[in-house]
Amino acid sequence: MHLSLYNKKHKGITMIKKLILFPILLTSSLFSSSINIAVAANVSYAIDELKAAFKKEHPDVNVQVTLGSSGKLTAQIKNGAPYTLFMAANMKYPEALYSDKIATTKPIVYAQGALAYLSKKERDFLSEKSLLESDTINKIAIANPKTAPYGKAAVEAFEYMGILKKIESKLVYAESISQTVAYTITATDIGLIAKSSLYSPKMKAYKEGVNWIAVNPTTYTPINQGIVILKAGEKNKDVQAFYDFILSAEAKKIFERFGYVVK
Repeated sequence: MHLSLYNKKHKGITMIKKLILFPILLTSSLFSSSINIAVAANVSYAIDELKAAFKKEHPDVNVQVTLGSSGKLTAQIKNGAPYTLFMAANMKYPEALYSDKIATTKPIVYAQGALAYLSKKERDFLSEKSLLESDTINKIAIANPKTAPYGKAAVEAFEYMGILKKIESKLVYAESISQTVAYTITATDIGLIAKSSLYSPKMKAYKEGVNWIAVNPTTYTPINQGIVILKAGEKNKDVQAFYDFILSAEAKKIFERFGYVVK
């Protein structure tokens, strides 16, 4: 075959392939969608597994996640951030958004968070009070109690033990619970973190009873974590589907595997 004729034929075949492929890609894009959700930092350890489970049932829905402290995410939402759904670290912030008619669904508890002590070194956790007051502990990481519910719970635990004033100078405040974990394993002697973070594959080196122990849940108010659909997600079937999934039995099992309490 003459080279010029071959090239023309080859180009023709390529063009036909492109014409066949284009409608397929167009159809795929038409039927796929994205939802943008705001998620409290403590859920960062479980969110990938939650997204993967949701994706199995809704393969055409892409879930875009923005992580942060509940207080900061709430401020962003009030200032017009285009989030469609909010998974907060407590009920205070979604309730405020619902009261302001920025959330369109009444806040519902999707899980209860729990606190844990973590240290990169081996510690004797027999007496939490004595340990925190001891000279071996000079810096204690907690989340900012003004914006992060886990930080507020940590302060409540200290008050319950009657040691807040004694250890206040040792406290190092992080912007979120995920930053608290970072501080704990790099810059402080011990930290009060979300128990859920300890179930991350990256945290396998830290052993219960050696490096970490759960904080007595009777020493702080239960951390009821709330979910709401926001105005930007109102009447969006994909947002509703993800909301329903987070409240499903399958999601509850995932939350339990990451140290949460579900009812």
